[in-house]
Amino acid sequence: MSRDGRRPTPAGFGLADVVQVGSAGLRGRPMRVVLSALGIAIGIATMVAVVGISATGRAALMRELDRLGTNMLVVTPGQSFDPAQEVKLPENAVRTVGAIDGVQQVGALGGLSDVNVYRSEHIPRTQTGGIAVQAATDSLKRTLRASMATGTWLNNANGRYPAVVLGHSAAARLGITDSGQRVWLGGRYFTVLGVLNPLPLAPEVDSSALVGWEGARTRLGFDGHPTAVYERSADDRVTTVQGLLARTVNPRAPHEVEVSDPSQALQAKAASDDAFTSLLLGLGGVALLVGGVGIANTMIISVLERKHEIGLRRSFGATRGQIRLQFVVESLMLSGLGGLAGVAIGALATALYATAGGMPWTLPAWAMGGGAGATLAIGTLAGLYPAVRAARMSPTLALHSA
Repeated sequence: MSRDGRRPTPAGFGLADVVQVGSAGLRGRPMRVVLSALGIAIGIATMVAVVGISATGRAALMRELDRLGTNMLVVTPGQSFDPAQEVKLPENAVRTVGAIDGVQQVGALGGLSDVNVYRSEHIPRTQTGGIAVQAATDSLKRTLRASMATGTWLNNANGRYPAVVLGHSAAARLGITDSGQRVWLGGRYFTVLGVLNPLPLAPEVDSSALVGWEGARTRLGFDGHPTAVYERSADDRVTTVQGLLARTVNPRAPHEVEVSDPSQALQAKAASDDAFTSLLLGLGGVALLVGGVGIANTMIISVLERKHEIGLRRSFGATRGQIRLQFVVESLMLSGLGGLAGVAIGALATALYATAGGMPWTLPAWAMGGGAGATLAIGTLAGLYPAVRAARMSPTLALHSA
């Protein structure tokens, strides 16, 4: 008490003082700081990397969907009421589908069940490598929006000759890397015109060897019945066209026609990726919680070790609020260091993943903001109890026990 009976006013505690006092404990124990911040860094890095990698993969998937389009439908043979009856699409299926109002492009495949392709004539007949041989219309590439990794596509001229275009997977299995090479197909050598890039919407094409429609008829005994018809329609006509396809292809038995949307598989993949991301985020949250417990433990030990400092500061006029603020700020700075390191590590992991996969690097701002927010919340909660405990210490007892 002062001579006039009033309590002395506590000394001012500005921002610079808060930072200086709060960082004092960190500067004195650097190794403990690193180990304590590591737990927070691992949790934040996990969460940021999970969100970033998921967003990058989703962005690449959506970009691929935008490129391939979601307006393609596939017509394939369905099932008959008689199990013994083989269902085939009519030979004129391509023409009738193309006549539907709203259909812009049509292409088809025709399976050749008794024809196989080999790297050379010396390969045993049983080693087919799972590669299908199929007849393809000239318009198939345009309908699928496919692109050539090398070489050229089939056309009216080269499709009549012993020439073949390989899907991406088929070329890899055959060891074909460039056009101009030959493969043994249907009992004779065919020249490879080109190799397709991967087709996510038509994986059956990836594992196929494609020959011209007319060439397949004359050289390989193809009966002309398509096994899959691909069509693209205007975006606003997809649903209408989908309802007309079965009745148009086979008016007598529309139940024997199957119509599917291959883009739904990629959309389902995006949904499953979201569910997997939620699971990984939960694991990252557990790691973050463990890091928060580690910081709380570090702060409690720090309070016990620094009783003398607390007693001196209280005896020199520091208020309980200032002591609480000191340790809360110290906890925030400790978790903040871990949080900054975690965000940086997570962003770097996302960048490496995107670069390795040739995908657009995508890291939502909310992921980094959420990481920073989680860091502040963990730091505050972890430092609150030790700060309150430090503020309740009696100056006399603190100095005596020190």
